[in-house]
Amino acid sequence: MKRREVPVENAVGMQLAHDMTRIVPGEFKGRQFRRGHIIREEDIPVLLDMGKRHIYILELDDGELHEDDAAIRMARAIAGRGVRLSDVEEGKVVLKADREGMLWVDARRVTAMNSIDEIAIATRLPFQHVTAGTSLASVRPIPLVIAEEKVRAVEVIARGAHRRSIVDVLPYRPQKVHLVTTGSEILSGRIEDRFGPVLREKLAAYGIRDVEQTLVGDDPDAIAGEIARVVADGATLVLVTGGMSVDPDDRSPAAIRRAATEVVTHGTPMIPGSMMMLAYRGHAAIFGLPGAVIHDPITAFDKLLPRVLAGLRVRRRDIAVLGIGGWLNA
Repeated sequence: MKRREVPVENAVGMQLAHDMTRIVPGEFKGRQFRRGHIIREEDIPVLLDMGKRHIYILELDDGELHEDDAAIRMARAIAGRGVRLSDVEEGKVVLKADREGMLWVDARRVTAMNSIDEIAIATRLPFQHVTAGTSLASVRPIPLVIAEEKVRAVEVIARGAHRRSIVDVLPYRPQKVHLVTTGSEILSGRIEDRFGPVLREKLAAYGIRDVEQTLVGDDPDAIAGEIARVVADGATLVLVTGGMSVDPDDRSPAAIRRAATEVVTHGTPMIPGSMMMLAYRGHAAIFGLPGAVIHDPITAFDKLLPRVLAGLRVRRRDIAVLGIGGWLNA
């Protein structure tokens, strides 16, 4: 790369080699001049106010890329079908969700890319619910000019023999949801069910509005039988509410174990929601939900639900790592 510094007063008619950001504290921060802008006489006072006394004139050598071109190539390499790209600005491309769903990030490959000198890829935490337009990641090289071989290395990592892209939004699969509400006090009408309204509101955020519910009391055989019945009837997601503590009258965990073909976990390293249970009967997911789901806006259930709705089979190891950052209350 050949780079010449030219005093701004002598730069009229010259072309900017990169975007220029202007910051006015409390008023403005953003791109004042775009790469390729031809400097005019009236631009000189603005540049001086920005603290720019010189501009760069660049001549790239073979094997070098301008930051904008590098960012575009890397963004295209890592973006999946559920992602759209912003225009490049100040050497950075932002990846945005093109649909509603669960954010997927291949953390291992992103880490490998960020291990390449002068590469910076930042993403949101994966496995969370996102809506169309949500910013998911930013991609940029650090210097104004970068060796093309580094960008090619990113592209090689992205191309590997993998089923999924590095950053994507997995769409939610159609669900048939059934609430199995336990508790003799609710079955008898002594206490009003509070789980149902809360869960319907949570599920509506994912576009799920058709939710069936049955009341079964505390008998483990009745609870297990109801889980088996609704799954046989086509339920893909069963939410068993109540009866999840260690009290002797709380029978839901034993009933879930009886009905399940696989128990992933009873208990999570997350608070609130540490007493939550997750199991499967065939392909149907079964959650045993503790009372925290009623009272707290974010619990272990909210952390795992997007994965289940996106069709990912949750394993014990997936839950074990959530203890880091598992204290969910601010």
